[in-house]
Amino acid sequence: MHLQGTTLYFTPQSIKEMTPQQTKIALRINDDNLNHHLWNNRGVWWCHVTVHKPDATAERLRFSLKTRDIEKARRLRDRIFEDIQRHFGIAA
Repeated sequence: MHLQGTTLYFTPQSIKEMTPQQTKIALRINDDNLNHHLWNNRGVWWCHVTVHKPDATAERLRFSLKTRDIEKARRLRDRIFEDIQRHFGIAA
């Protein structure tokens, strides 16, 4: 994934040739936690998602959101989830 201006998009390196037929994304969202899938590392917000592969392995994807602003981090995280859902054809 790259941050270019305000556009988020995934590169083959960030999703490692995963296809909708082969991969499931674990998006367990806790509505009580506004900062789900986010963590702060030395003031910079990151997003993390777990990908479950058909060979029974899992991979954690982590993306620096390159911001110290929690509101912006939440918006970027939501856009990442939208991109993932679109890429893998997951119903929202």
